[in-house]
Amino acid sequence: MQHVTPSGAGAMRVQRPLDALNFFLADVRGGLGPYLAIYLLVERNWDEAAIGVVMSIATVAGILAQAPAGALVDTIRTKRALMAAATLAVTAASLALPWLSAFWPVAASQGTAHVAGAAFEPAIAAVSLGAVGRQAFSRRIGRNESFNHAGNAFAAVAAGASAYLWGPTVVFYLLAAMALASLASVLTIPSGAIDHDLARGLDDGPDGRAERRPSGFQVLVTCRPLLIFALCAVLFHLANAAMLPLVGQKLALQDKNLGTSLMSACIVAAQIVMVPMAMLVGHRADRWERKPMFLAGFLILPIRGVLYTLSDNPWWLVSVQLLDGVGAGIYGALFPIIIADLMRGTGRFNVAQGAVMMAQGIGAALSTALAGFVIAYAGYSSAFLTLAGCAAAGAALFWLAMPESGKLADSNGALLRPHGKKVER
Repeated sequence: MQHVTPSGAGAMRVQRPLDALNFFLADVRGGLGPYLAIYLLVERNWDEAAIGVVMSIATVAGILAQAPAGALVDTIRTKRALMAAATLAVTAASLALPWLSAFWPVAASQGTAHVAGAAFEPAIAAVSLGAVGRQAFSRRIGRNESFNHAGNAFAAVAAGASAYLWGPTVVFYLLAAMALASLASVLTIPSGAIDHDLARGLDDGPDGRAERRPSGFQVLVTCRPLLIFALCAVLFHLANAAMLPLVGQKLALQDKNLGTSLMSACIVAAQIVMVPMAMLVGHRADRWERKPMFLAGFLILPIRGVLYTLSDNPWWLVSVQLLDGVGAGIYGALFPIIIADLMRGTGRFNVAQGAVMMAQGIGAALSTALAGFVIAYAGYSSAFLTLAGCAAAGAALFWLAMPESGKLADSNGALLRPHGKKVER
């Protein structure tokens, strides 16, 4: 049986709801994100090492949920309900923080938020693929990321202005408001517009064969390009995850009254740049090769790490953060596109996303702990240079070992067919 591409009418019905969901969910999907470090540093008077450890514990909890969340998204047909439940869980865990002061309750609340948040990325990518089809997927992902970054910029401006007037705890109320809007957006997505087989990557390959049975889970460890991509993701997030929190801590130590507002300026600067970067990827990913675009985004990271060490001036730090918009904007938009290439026809698209996000989560967890301890013994500049070195290693690995995923998908469909049978090349 041939796979039927989603109809144009069905695809159009889901476009605006997905736009709204990505915009409002931007402030919810990461919980408190970098504001957690400022809150614990300024309001709770925690030291940098303790902040790094609690953020790493929360990230590890999220790591353990990533692959199961992806597998769940592959399996269930109630993806809207899953996103709604995750939104409520992240919000409840974050809003509990002002009433918690001890180390382990804070770690538990943030761990809960990270576990729930693990469902968002695979669920949104799955709904996008299942609703618009393979041919329009890159453009839809670019549009998703554009609205996500616009939502982040809006939330950061609102948080910065409000925190200047009423203090850093205002971010909790903003999170609650965005969560309510996210729930409303989820409910407007028409469930009938989603092809759930296509949403998991179980579609026809270019050879015209219909693949309606998923591959075994061994595809996650036998697909060599997927393993290389996962290792690159580890190194990217090992370098990237701690950079913005470290900048926020430096800003807060210089002027704790302006710490949250300046952090918001950093986020806004990056998010504004990410919007056109995501649009560029969405419009050009199917015309240009994926590898040079992704490598260009990767190379921004070591440059950014070095530049942070040149000055402690708040406006210099905010200006350097603009480069994060280029690197992370390209990375975020190409991430699901590359995995969709590698998993085409296997039916394991979302669990593969979860597995790679689990890998990059390991890097993120190690990043904040590593940076915290380097700061304690050698200072902020040494921490930034250490992170820059990790990024340079990841970029070199991607350049030397990663194949062009778009060409692999176009020529062979999936790299592995169901039950692990390799495609003849």
